Amino acid sequence: MSDFDDFDAIRISLASPEQIRSWSHGEVTKAETINYRTLKPERHGLFCEKIFGPVKDYECHCGRYKKVRYKGVICEKCGVEVGPSSMRRERMGIIELAAPIAHIWFTKLVPSPISLLLDVTPRNLEGVIYFARYIVISIDEEVREKKIVQLDKDRKRRIAEQEKKVNKQIGKLQAKLEAAPEDEDLIKEINQLRAKIEEDRAEIEREWKARREEVKSLKKHEILTEERYQELRDKYGDILRVGTGAEAISEILRDVDVDSLYGQLLDELRSASGQNRKRLSKRLQLVGAFKASGNKPEWMIVAVLPVLPPALRPVVQLDGGRFVISDVNDLYRRIINRNNRLRRLIALGAPEVIIRNEKRMLQEAVDALIDNGRRGRPVTTGTKHVLKSLSAMLKGKQGRFRQNLLGKRVDYSGRSVIVVGPNLKLHQCGLPRRMALELFKPFVMNRLIELGYANNLKIARTLVERGNPEVWDLLNEVVKGRPVLLNRAPTLHRLSIQAFEPVLIDGDAIQIHPLVCAAFNADFDGDQMAVHLPLSRAAVEESRKFMLSTFNMLAPSCGEPITVPSLDIVFGCYYLTMVKPGAKGTGKLFSSFEEAKLVHEWGFIELGAQITVQNEQSGKIETTVGRVLFNEILPPELRDYDKTMDKASLKSLVSECIRLLGEEATAPILDDLKQLGFYYATKSGISIAIDDISEPADKNKLLKKAEEQIALVEEQFNQGLITEDELYENTVQTWMKTTYEISDRVAQSLDPLGGIYMMAHSGARGNISQIAQMAGIRGLMADPSGRIIDFPIKSSFRDGLSAMEYFISTHGARKGLADTALRTSDSGYLTRRLVDIAQDVIITKEDCGTTEGIWILKGVEEEYLPPFGERIIGYLAASRIVEPGTGRVIVDHDEEIDEQKVKEIIEADITQVYVRSPLSCHSRFGLCRRCYGRDLSKRKLVELNIAVGIIAAQSIGEPGTQLTLRTFHTGGVVGTDITSGLPRVEELLEARLPKRSAIVSEIDGIAEVVASEEENVIRVVSSELYQDEYLLPPEAKLAV
Repeated sequence: MSDFDDFDAIRISLASPEQIRSWSHGEVTKAETINYRTLKPERHGLFCEKIFGPVKDYECHCGRYKKVRYKGVICEKCGVEVGPSSMRRERMGIIELAAPIAHIWFTKLVPSPISLLLDVTPRNLEGVIYFARYIVISIDEEVREKKIVQLDKDRKRRIAEQEKKVNKQIGKLQAKLEAAPEDEDLIKEINQLRAKIEEDRAEIEREWKARREEVKSLKKHEILTEERYQELRDKYGDILRVGTGAEAISEILRDVDVDSLYGQLLDELRSASGQNRKRLSKRLQLVGAFKASGNKPEWMIVAVLPVLPPALRPVVQLDGGRFVISDVNDLYRRIINRNNRLRRLIALGAPEVIIRNEKRMLQEAVDALIDNGRRGRPVTTGTKHVLKSLSAMLKGKQGRFRQNLLGKRVDYSGRSVIVVGPNLKLHQCGLPRRMALELFKPFVMNRLIELGYANNLKIARTLVERGNPEVWDLLNEVVKGRPVLLNRAPTLHRLSIQAFEPVLIDGDAIQIHPLVCAAFNADFDGDQMAVHLPLSRAAVEESRKFMLSTFNMLAPSCGEPITVPSLDIVFGCYYLTMVKPGAKGTGKLFSSFEEAKLVHEWGFIELGAQITVQNEQSGKIETTVGRVLFNEILPPELRDYDKTMDKASLKSLVSECIRLLGEEATAPILDDLKQLGFYYATKSGISIAIDDISEPADKNKLLKKAEEQIALVEEQFNQGLITEDELYENTVQTWMKTTYEISDRVAQSLDPLGGIYMMAHSGARGNISQIAQMAGIRGLMADPSGRIIDFPIKSSFRDGLSAMEYFISTHGARKGLADTALRTSDSGYLTRRLVDIAQDVIITKEDCGTTEGIWILKGVEEEYLPPFGERIIGYLAASRIVEPGTGRVIVDHDEEIDEQKVKEIIEADITQVYVRSPLSCHSRFGLCRRCYGRDLSKRKLVELNIAVGIIAAQSIGEPGTQLTLRTFHTGGVVGTDITSGLPRVEELLEARLPKRSAIVSEIDGIAEVVASEEENVIRVVSSELYQDEYLLPPEAKLAV
């Protein structure tokens, strides 16, 4: 057998019947698998040892030859070749089919190669293959010409006979007329007979023309129904050869001359246009592929079916004596049974209708083996289990490629539930001792032997399994300096796998630092994580250098910090730094921070009391003791004694800290922040109760006002003054305005020192909209299609909902859950497609030398795009950026636009910047560093060999699960119906062409532009008696 490791590329192509036979080691003729008494394979069956090789290593079926010395010997008695049982993974068999069968991949896939090659519609092709229709295989042109000549002779003969017959009658009448020349009836009868001659001649001519056209119109590959076939067979059976089933298709494909068809299609393509050109180019592509590969079209029809090696479709015996058999075996058995029955019927000379039915059943059996369920209902077992076909074994996540070839099970890995580790440092994770012992077992065993606790591996293994005290001591020693990798599925981006230094803990759950949860998108409601152990020195080094969580604080997609405090930590910091009006000790003056802290410890001033502190550096500072304590953990350059720290402030603080100090120095500060946040969140004693939120006093007044407005609008609608759409729009707008006003009242009525207000205001949890639903009004809901229901929920959660309101609100909840489930798979598939197309985009060179770039403009679609400064940061300038007026160079050519430069550009009021971009890079392979610019996760120019394509694909795919799934319909005219969320992202990336031209105007006519200061109007005047007007905003630029 050749060495399968030594290859450069793999080519998959059609196999000819001869090639399939050359793979085979024998024909499978029986549907039996194994004998259930002896448990040995049946001879000539699907597991036959003669065909596929011995079940036991170097032992033939009958036991005559045993041991490796007989390798290669074929037993005279049972015919089995002696060899290793692994032969059963490689040796194939065949089934010689009694009738050719169409391969379902070439008939039912879109576009269907056979239907494209023969220029037959897929539906008609299916009709022929499954014996519902007939196809014209060939036409005998000589016989057709003879037939046309024969028809012409018949026409002349019939005309002559008719004339002769009528003339004979006229002759008799003329003889009578000579005897009575004045007889008008006779004259009339003679004239009628003469007219009949002409009529009969015309009728014969008409029949002849119709028959001749019918004969001429007969063409190859024409599809015929049963009735039409019967009719043509009786009339022109000698001209055409008609067939049905895969046999007929095979014969036609055998007659296809690929070279001449290619030339013919090229000629036709030159003069074709529109849809016909599109179809011809597809056919030409297919024919060209056959021409280039040397494959023959008739190989798309299966005459010999290969049988998979039995080790790839095993039969396994369970403990109870029952057997589990691979689905493929059942599908093969169906084929063998039907094939044998068909062969027997043909030998017996059974009627055509029975043979045809059996052929159709054989076709369906082969279809089920190759791709079960592709056509019609899938084949199932008695328990309704759908049998897994060969295609199902290959495709999808559970298929051979993704499951077995790309996805390997690895040693040195574990999996457990995660819990929070509040005392861990950012680069640490808590690893359960038992799990660590299993992971580090080889290292522990090695140390046991080195230190003389064990003489060999066997004893060392026994000591480890017993869990002797010295084993646990050595485990602590081994774990030091060896990081582990933690991974949480789904792995959406680079930060879903990070390295940590393990800390051994009791219990069975993995502990992780609360600040790395955002990167993993993890929470502690039962999430699981996998642990992997880097083994080699290089792997350990790489894990420490690149994958440790302290070096992964910035999101690769946007450069924003991802290890940002949240929830309890945010609340604790907010509680610590907020000002509490009228708190004990307010207004006091202190000579130093230390004095203020001391007085606080004595209990004379509260954390939130506004005090004044004399500071050597900055004089008098208005602050609170809480802010003094908070700023103590920060480096001097980041201290701010006049700020309440909410979530946004903490995020910008972390970002600034990383910018000034770098990631490594920021890690201890984050740990201190975490400790501080948790401590003061606990100390705050926060709680929420139903009485913390009260209903606004004027809620009913506002509701009544809204109802009056809607009653007025309804009255206008009833009078016919407004349309139904306008009624709907006004109703929705009124209720939205009322909901907003009530939310505003709720926000004003909240106690600034109450738990709910502090949670929402700090950004720790919830927002004002949710509080308004608890205390004020739930407002408008959307139905399953996304259309807003114009019936608001007037109750709050505090009051409780009526049955009607409850059912209206269930729409949103149910849609949310359904969308989440669907979105996850859609977003994962989008990421896979993006990675597939972008994987070869790598930074390959320093500079491609291009002078081209792209313009980034200020003020373009500001409501959709990030601010101008964020859009230009990190790029290299493609031309000098000069301050208008002074001519001062802010950014030189090929210089990076950093944070300072962005500030200067915005201050100079520059509205457009010309930057180098990956879109204009001239590198032949991948991109150059200068066109790509900054690596956002490192905040410096990108390094060589970074796979930026995959980073980009993951950056688009990772937030995909948070996008809305469906097109959002605001309904009517509340806002235009727009495709948004995940479907919109797909539309943009696939750059699909629209199916129809855009409607520019609803009516035909002449366009006239009427411009004014307030608005532009395009008036289209039709040649008929009506006109149409389109209002445009004043800033709209006209393209006409």
